[in-house]
Amino acid sequence: MPNAPAITPALRATRAAALACLLLLAALIVAWELWLAPLRSGGSWLVLKAVPLLAPLPGLLRWRLYTFRWTCLFVWLYAAEGAVRAWGDKSPGNMLALVQVLLCIVLFAACAAHVRLRLRATQKHGEKH
Repeated sequence: MPNAPAITPALRATRAAALACLLLLAALIVAWELWLAPLRSGGSWLVLKAVPLLAPLPGLLRWRLYTFRWTCLFVWLYAAEGAVRAWGDKSPGNMLALVQVLLCIVLFAACAAHVRLRLRATQKHGEKH
């Protein structure tokens, strides 16, 4: 991160949480749509909805603030889909949908906290000069 404040343990933790939730969400969707509770036996083309979750991965790995910001917005598409399926699917699909919503909320919180910490650190860093 050129011209940026030092990476603190809190920044590392929020980034790790965001990466973990993102990867777990993608894994959940793949397992759900192929094996755990697919809409059709043998799997479903809905497994492809996991692919867009890989888009933020390079930016999160490179500490890109912009990626953390848009991931905060992007994740709500998956949260909304999970909420709808939690209400309408039968077990075990509804339970998997609740896990999806939970992962989305934690991913949002981790990204939002990361952005907030980075902006606060940048402001403090800027005030010293």
